[in-house]
Parts: sequence; C-alpha cells; structure tokens
Amino acid sequence: MGLGIGNRLAVWQARAGRPAQGFVSQPEPRSIGHFARGKQLVAGNFLFAGHLVEAPGASIWDIPVPDRAFAAEVQGFGWLDDLAAVGDLAARKRAQDWTYSWIARNERGRGWTPDLAGRRLIRWINHSAFLLIGRGAEESASYFRALTVQTRYLARRWPHAPLGLPRFEALTGLIVAGLALDGLRDLTGPALAALARDCRREVDAQGGIPTRSPEELLEVFTLINWAVLALREAGRDAPADITAALDRIAPTLRSLRHADGGLARFHGGGRGLEGRLDLALAQSGVRGGPRHGLAMGFARLSAGRSTVIVDCAPPPGGRAGRSAHASTLAFELTSGRRPVIVSCGSGAPFGDAWQRAGRATPSHSTLSLDGFSSSRFGKGGDEVLADRAPILGLQQADDAGGHHVSAAHGGWSATHGLTHGRVLTLDVQGRRLTGTDLLEARTPAERKCLAPLIGDGRGIPFAIRFHLHPDVDAQVDMGGSAVSLALKSGEIWVFRHDGRAEMRLEPSVLLEKGRLTPRATKQIVLSALAEGFETRIGWTLAKAQDTPLAIRDLDREELPVPI
Repeated sequence: MGLGIGNRLAVWQARAGRPAQGFVSQPEPRSIGHFARGKQLVAGNFLFAGHLVEAPGASIWDIPVPDRAFAAEVQGFGWLDDLAAVGDLAARKRAQDWTYSWIARNERGRGWTPDLAGRRLIRWINHSAFLLIGRGAEESASYFRALTVQTRYLARRWPHAPLGLPRFEALTGLIVAGLALDGLRDLTGPALAALARDCRREVDAQGGIPTRSPEELLEVFTLINWAVLALREAGRDAPADITAALDRIAPTLRSLRHADGGLARFHGGGRGLEGRLDLALAQSGVRGGPRHGLAMGFARLSAGRSTVIVDCAPPPGGRAGRSAHASTLAFELTSGRRPVIVSCGSGAPFGDAWQRAGRATPSHSTLSLDGFSSSRFGKGGDEVLADRAPILGLQQADDAGGHHVSAAHGGWSATHGLTHGRVLTLDVQGRRLTGTDLLEARTPAERKCLAPLIGDGRGIPFAIRFHLHPDVDAQVDMGGSAVSLALKSGEIWVFRHDGRAEMRLEPSVLLEKGRLTPRATKQIVLSALAEGFETRIGWTLAKAQDTPLAIRDLDREELPVPI
C-alpha cells in the first residue's frame, strides 16, 4: 500500500470515535518564532524554502506552491510561531483564519505525513490560547476534533516516519498531544517506548546524531525536551533512556556553540534561531560546560572572547549523508558576538545548484585541490558522499602556549597521493589563531601516485580559503602582505601568511536560511602549487595590538526582515 493511500486510510480510521472535548490542563507555549517573519506574513509576503510569494490579503492556502519543500513548511505550521511572536490583532486574525481554513480543507488527509502532523500538532497545542480566543463553540469543537484526528492518525502512522528528525517530530507530536487532550493518554504508551528506543539508538555515547548537523541536533534536543516537559506536567516520569539522551546532548551542544550564542554551520545546519539554543538548554535543566575532546566529531578551541570550531571527522554517509558536506578540517572563528571566519552554509533553500555548491570543499574554510573536494559524490547521481575523507590522525592539547588541535585526512590519498594536515593554535587570551596547512605524500604508495602528477616541473594547484562573514569589512593592507578585518564591535583582526602562497581577496557568499538570495561577502584565498612530496603553508589571524581585551559591543541591530 502506498504511503499516500495508507495516510488517507489512517485519517479515515482516526475520524471514528469520540473527539477530545478539551485539554487536561492549559498548555504552555514553548516554541520561539521570528518577529520579522511574522510581520512579513501579516503583510502577505510568504517566504518558505527559499521562495518568496507576494500575495497581500490572500490566504496561505490559496497562494501558488513552487515546490514540495515550500508546501512542507506551510503544512508544518512553523509559521504559527512567527505570528505568535508578533501577537497583535492582525497576526492573531491570520493565525486563526488560516488554521480554521486548514481544518475545513484537510480532513481527508491529502498530503499528510507523520513528521508534518507531529510538527503541526505541537504548534497547534503550543499556541492554543492564540488560536481559540474569541472563537465560537462550533469552531472550538472543530479545532479539538481536528487535533483528535491527527493524534489518532499519528498513533497509527508514526512507524512510517523516517528514522532521525522526522521520527522524533512524529513521536513528540503524538506524546505532547496525547498527554494534553482529554481521553487520549492511552495512545502515548507505544510512542514513549519508541521515543526511548530512538534516543538510545540515534543519540550516540558522545551526544551526537548520525547527520552530524549541529542545528539538527538542536532540533532533536528541543523535541526530546518538549516530550519530557509534557510528561512532567502530566505527573509522569520520563523513561531513563529519554532523560539520558538529554544528558548526553547538552554538553555537545555547548561545545558546538560559538561565543555569539549561535551554532557552528556544518552539514546542512545554520546557526539556529536566535535564543532557541539557550531556551532549550535552560528547559533541559542539564548543567555543566562543553564536552571534553571531540563533540560529534568537532573540536572546540575557546579562550577570551574567541571560539574556534573545527570539523575533525569524516562526513556522514548512508541515510544520514544526504545533507553532508565535504568540510573535513574546515573551521569557523567567532570573536565575542561577531562571526569572523565562517562556512558558506547550506544552499538547499536556494535550489539544487546552490545546494551542491554549498556541500563542496571550496565552500568551507579549509584547503581544497582545484576541482577535487576532499569527499566526493558517487556515480549515478546519488546525493550521498560515497568517497569520504578518512581521518588519519588527531591530537588535542592545552598548555601555557594555548589550545591546540592537529589533524590530518586522506581525502586525496588515492586520487593524488596527498594527505592534508592542519595544525591550529588559539593563544590563551583568544587574541591569536596560528595555522599550518600541510600537503604531504606520507607513504611509498602515496609517493608513487604523486610522482607522475608533479613530474617535469608540474604541480598540483590548491587553495586555502577563509570565508568571511558579510559583516566583516576586509581590506588588503601592508602592500598586499596582509588583510585587515574590521568587525562591527570595533575589533580589528589582521590576517598574514608566510609568503609561500599568493594571497587574494575574492568574492564569496553566505547561504543563510530565511533569506531569498545568498548574501554577498568576501573570502581570503591563499593559492599555491604542490610541487614536491611536502608543501607547507603557515598563516596567522590575530587581533591588532591596539584592540583592547574587553570591548563594549552594544551595537545590536535588529535582525533583518528576511527578504
């Protein structure tokens, strides 16, 4: 039986029986929305999955749907968070009109999936007061009837949600709704057992998930949190496997958080919605600092106002690898509340071409060979990275000289006979990052592979890229031997290198979710040729000497309207 037919049959079956008449207790809103996006929705500007549809006065259900990703975001009702963040009469009217219109149009189950139903249920319950205030008895009854049908539907269909985030959404939606609505608690038993099993299976001993996406890890953590809070409000204890998953994930998220409060942007994830990480950590009640050693394959260097986060593991493969990036040994640097060095990010909201480009090694702040990412797609158009760079060595240390990480990968060992090694040191004050990038033929087999590629005076072109955040003002300085980076905080960082490469300042982009187009920015590029069995490039990124240790960074502009 196809998923579409199975979903519709499950909806038909879920319509049988007495609907819930109300909530066991008044639910508390938990999810955070984006005020600017809410204002745009009120104005009739619908921005989902990278597409902008301008339709002032139109219902969200009457606008043209550009693709399936757009439709999924609309059907998931995440936009309720944004309208609730605005909270005025106009926002409430749209939230209510669009929700009750959905109820009238979608009782047959067309286009339903378990993950979207779970996401939708959570938003409807989170914002129940926002949706019910001022509505009549008939509409309130239709609201609770629709909640009941979706909850019973999920009780039948959650096993069809793919493992990972979609399954967590489906199960959490079922648990939250089953505990909140009167007469439906019996539906939560199997879901709780399944959630405990997935927490044990999907969250590893180091608090990571298979996709290695920091933002997706935050989403999973938030969903588990909501399930635990719903259980507590119902006077029930959460299974040990569920609370243990929170205990494992919290220190990992703290390790993946930059000094500005945002997450490292790797493997399809962005920085996360403003304030969401802090709220999730506070709601979990899990205390303590960042994890020691690697966190989900990432190394963290932190001192003073600076954080450096380095991808020190191969990209994920298999079912978890569809959004994996060839970012091995790439790093990001943040100073205070100002990102400096970044990854370009996920191009998924901007179309297939941008998505593929964003996954390539040149879109990350690391070394790449011309025309060859460190990990590569397999043949036949598969979207999973089949040829993934293995980690050949990793060391971390702290001493009087600072915080150190040294790692190497063999992504080009078979194709070029080269191993890429990278050594990074952040000094104890967080004012100076020192780096060395090494291309080396380490073994006889690698030298045999490399020799014909560099013979007769030839070399292998490579580039070391440092993508800058759009808010960084970069200028070539000191006669072309340095680049000055001015931050909005007033800090000045200076990039220098050892003169063994050609340095240029080139265009780049930042691919941010919630925007219609990529943001233009710049990148520092060190270009050279690998002409022997060992090529070494050194560089530094340091605060200017007159930059004070403490800075009052009060210039906090409003987040931009995302169009």
